[in-house]
Amino acid sequence: MGYSPIYQNLHVVASSSSSSSSSPVKNKVLVFCMMLSLWVYMIYCCVGYCSTVPGIMLRPSHPHHAQVGPNRTQTRIQSQAHGDPDTQADPLFGGVSSSRDLLNNGDDVDSRGEDWGETRGVWDERVPSGRSNGSAPGESRRLPQAIIIGVKKGGTRALLEFLRVHPDIRAVGAEPHFFDRNYDKGLAWYRDLMPETVEGQITMEKTPSYYVTKDVPARIHTMSPDTSLIVVVRDPVTRAISDYTQTRSKKPDILSFERLLFKNRTLGLVDTSWSAVQIGMYAKHLERWLLYFPIGRLLFVSGERLIVDPAGEMARVQDFLGLRRVVTDKHFHFNPAKGFPCLKRPEGNGKPHCLGKTKGRTHPNIDPQVVQSLREFYKPFNRRFYQMTGQDFGWD
Repeated sequence: MGYSPIYQNLHVVASSSSSSSSSPVKNKVLVFCMMLSLWVYMIYCCVGYCSTVPGIMLRPSHPHHAQVGPNRTQTRIQSQAHGDPDTQADPLFGGVSSSRDLLNNGDDVDSRGEDWGETRGVWDERVPSGRSNGSAPGESRRLPQAIIIGVKKGGTRALLEFLRVHPDIRAVGAEPHFFDRNYDKGLAWYRDLMPETVEGQITMEKTPSYYVTKDVPARIHTMSPDTSLIVVVRDPVTRAISDYTQTRSKKPDILSFERLLFKNRTLGLVDTSWSAVQIGMYAKHLERWLLYFPIGRLLFVSGERLIVDPAGEMARVQDFLGLRRVVTDKHFHFNPAKGFPCLKRPEGNGKPHCLGKTKGRTHPNIDPQVVQSLREFYKPFNRRFYQMTGQDFGWD
């Protein structure tokens, strides 16, 4: 450290004072002033030094830690996404309690859209003539005009990938979960997730939890009352077992299906708070959608027929969306080992591409009486659903 001007001035003052015959009081005052000046100078030096030292920043050590708050909110919303917390009194739905969600599947491969990764490479060139694979003039991101809103374990992933073969469909692979988990991020955030399209193409997404989430119908209606809505439904008994099977694959120590199904096994009282049961009460959820959309705005696709006759169901979907029937039986090959159809090139060259290993899991053995009890439970819900949709899905 250099010789300070302040210290030099103090030295001069001290020298002059010592040569004079000052009184003891003046000497004490002078010493006090010198000491005070020294302390001020020392503080000044410390402040200058500390300003050069990097500050301590409270930042997360991992990027995900920065989202602790939102993730907690999303977890709470996700726990509601598989079941409606309404407890309205209804002759058919009376006594339904809040959802007891044991099926937290936010990290499923299917949700991230990776289950068909290989297929995307095969069908990426399926574009209208005169347009390249890259961004072209007139392309822009648009809010979806059609949404696959449900249901979980019904066949939504297969339907979306079948539709993505169509040159007039552009769809997000991963599930955005905008209307149930990310609504606070705004429509601009949602639109930015969508693929670029040109005039005449339809933008789509699929999030199966939309169908059973209370606030979603009103939110989609606010975005656009003209949105086309597609629901893939499946025998609710089979759907519940498939739901349970998926959870057990990730949580092997989960309780048995029977233990989770009944509030009282002796009385055969089904626990409607379990989301695996609650999702299959299709009529209950449909009532909420019909408060905002006419029945003609919803198309109900049979998950069973999507397996045995994918081309037939795809014809219905393409007609519903106002599309030419491009995806036909020449695009499908049934895989007996997996038990569901796979996509193939119309020309017949190349190996067909199927759903990944997360699909087609072997269901556990469940007591037939337990299955029958659940089937009896669903009968009134199914009959009401048939009446509301005008379709008999043959589940009884």
